[in-house]
Amino acid sequence: MFKRKAKEKKIKTPRFQTFRDAYKVTKQVKPWITIALIGIFAVSWAIGIAIGASLGHPYYFGFIFFPLALLITLLFFTRQAGTAAYASIEGQIGAGASVLMAIRKGWTTTPAVAVARNQDMVHRSVGRAGIVLTGEGSNAVRQMLADERKKAERFAPGVPITEILVGTEDGRVPIRKLQKQMRRLPKKLTPHQMREVRARLKAVGGMSMPIPKGPMPTRAPKIR
Repeated sequence: MFKRKAKEKKIKTPRFQTFRDAYKVTKQVKPWITIALIGIFAVSWAIGIAIGASLGHPYYFGFIFFPLALLITLLFFTRQAGTAAYASIEGQIGAGASVLMAIRKGWTTTPAVAVARNQDMVHRSVGRAGIVLTGEGSNAVRQMLADERKKAERFAPGVPITEILVGTEDGRVPIRKLQKQMRRLPKKLTPHQMREVRARLKAVGGMSMPIPKGPMPTRAPKIR
């Protein structure tokens, strides 16, 4: 019995820590989040109680709407935590690599395959869509992308190569939309071909670099 409880505690603790870390990051970016969460829960629950009162069953509907109010509040927090996570790392060195490496399914990312003195850098990702070269930094990173494209073409000839520039300027992909952009790329390789490309490029490697720490959603939040 004791071992079972200890095991359950170990499982729950990381989830609580993740939630706590996400709340801290969101609180720093959006100081109003606590009041908003309390307000959304209170309003949602009050609506349920009001509906129950109009039907003559306020306590019953209050009991039914309590978990629903919690769910609505949690969904709102998840959305806000996602946008706050992106905002907290935007502009930092290696922010693009942090977002790319958070995509756990279908993509393998090697960060900083090329780094300049001014901290411009290129990351290489391999997936069913082929090879994706992501550059972040000044306009000089375009030449770095071109150089890495030539290198990729030499090691993996015939494999589709996509170039992405991260940033807020025209023609670039904002950090919060990077994961979505990656998932929208059409699949052009079979799983076997993808594994073969990964094996060919594994020898090329990358460079060690600092990655921004903090919670990062594995799925890009939907932002209108």
